[in-house]
Amino acid sequence: MTDTVISSGSKEVIIGSNRPFVMIGERINPTGRKMLAKEMAEGDFSRVEQDTLAQVAAGAQMLDVNAGIPLADEPQILADTIKLVQSLTNVPLSIDSSIVAALEAGLEVYNGKALLNSVTGEEERLEAVLPLVKKYGCAVVAISNDETGISEDPDVRFAVAKKIVEHAADYGISSSDIVVDPLVMPIGAINSAVRQVMTLVRRLQDELKVNTTCGASNVSFGLPNRNGINAAFLTMAIASGLTSAITNPLHEPVMQAVIGADVMMGNDPHCYKWIKKYREPAAEGENSQKRERRRNRSKRA
Repeated sequence: MTDTVISSGSKEVIIGSNRPFVMIGERINPTGRKMLAKEMAEGDFSRVEQDTLAQVAAGAQMLDVNAGIPLADEPQILADTIKLVQSLTNVPLSIDSSIVAALEAGLEVYNGKALLNSVTGEEERLEAVLPLVKKYGCAVVAISNDETGISEDPDVRFAVAKKIVEHAADYGISSSDIVVDPLVMPIGAINSAVRQVMTLVRRLQDELKVNTTCGASNVSFGLPNRNGINAAFLTMAIASGLTSAITNPLHEPVMQAVIGADVMMGNDPHCYKWIKKYREPAAEGENSQKRERRRNRSKRA
């Protein structure tokens, strides 16, 4: 089984089969959040601070950090955001940008081994991003599309992922440092979208020996009760071998699905995490009564 190690300066997270599922918090991203974009562009990171602490408190093992703001200095803002987030928490980060200069700016200030998000199968992108992965010793998200776009054929997407893995090997990058995104499409638009992903995840694990991730919230785009759809998707995807996802840990149905899936997959021994999170607190005085009964039994013995 393949393990992908991501770290901060003081904490290590391992993405892999037969390990607890890794949830990567998606909230530090101004895309579609006009107020956050405005604040970050103006140097106000108070909402970033709130999102950082809230996601970690909710159970995210990693955080994705994106600073994609039109007409702003994305490399500088991304670097500043990463430094801030690392001052607030020790969970490892995914450095997320479509701009190569921003990715490198983030890597330059990052303390630890980051997950770089992302490279695609496009030749220009491969030649720009893979040298950064090698130079900084990070891991990378490999998105299974290329110059032709996103195919609805799982075999084509698998071929793109294989191409990325092979190109990475030419740079001396191990497949253990590649986390493939099989691309989750909206189930409301493509009826077979989830079946495609599950087929791909199994092949990626069995044939390429790589770990996987995705933007889980994409599956529910345009539908009501998106959290319910996201939760159902994650449960099925984890059972199919998905090892991580970028999603929102603040949504309880999603968290419950992930923690429950870990139980079902045997990755929460003795259901410890489930019990710790969901066991109802003892009624007032109940614990002292239990201790008293134990003492009485000990005396009689």
